[in-house]
Amino acid sequence: MTLRLAGGTTAILLVAALPLAWWIASGHGPWRALVQAVVALPLVLPPTVLGFYLLIAMGPLTAPGRLLIRLFGHPLAFSFGGLLVGSILYSLPFAVQPLVAGFQAVDRGFIEAAAGLGARPTKIFFSVVLPMARASLLTSAVLAFTHTVGEFGVVLMLGGNIPGATRTLSISLYDLVQDGDYAAANRTALVLVSFAMVALLAIYLLPGIRKTDGRQADLVR
Repeated sequence: MTLRLAGGTTAILLVAALPLAWWIASGHGPWRALVQAVVALPLVLPPTVLGFYLLIAMGPLTAPGRLLIRLFGHPLAFSFGGLLVGSILYSLPFAVQPLVAGFQAVDRGFIEAAAGLGARPTKIFFSVVLPMARASLLTSAVLAFTHTVGEFGVVLMLGGNIPGATRTLSISLYDLVQDGDYAAANRTALVLVSFAMVALLAIYLLPGIRKTDGRQADLVR
């Protein structure tokens, strides 16, 4: 369940975060600042607050909730679909912010040269910008995935603790501690710690990729 949730969240976030991050990185202005603030809100907002408002929004007492019930035939709260929506919103800054930093670091001279040669904006993005920011893309994917794996507050508020439907590793760890089964809790915690360590090692090994990108940039020059 945890891997399913993290994998689905990461896949959707990468598709959504790429154009959003590129739009944020391409200019300035009050609208971009507002969007950046909204995207970064989960970083400072207690997860239970986000989970609470999503729970209300997905319920039958609100217009969006009733629309979702008509579309899916059931409320999204306390279902895997609800967890997916909550995870996407809660992990959004972890996907967007590394991409924004990567896109802003791309030399604008390459973009202007490609535009001068007649390349379309879509072609420029996928052929010039994205390859030069691939380290940030990998960072974005790793952070979004690992952050979703470790979610607790949003998952608990939106999904409860339904075995086989909404119970993730973090919820299972909480249950084991509550039951006093510290041996099993320790095994579950070690799995989460090991996974987080591997993910962090992958991120800290990225300077090697960035050096490769730099050599490619020198060749282009």
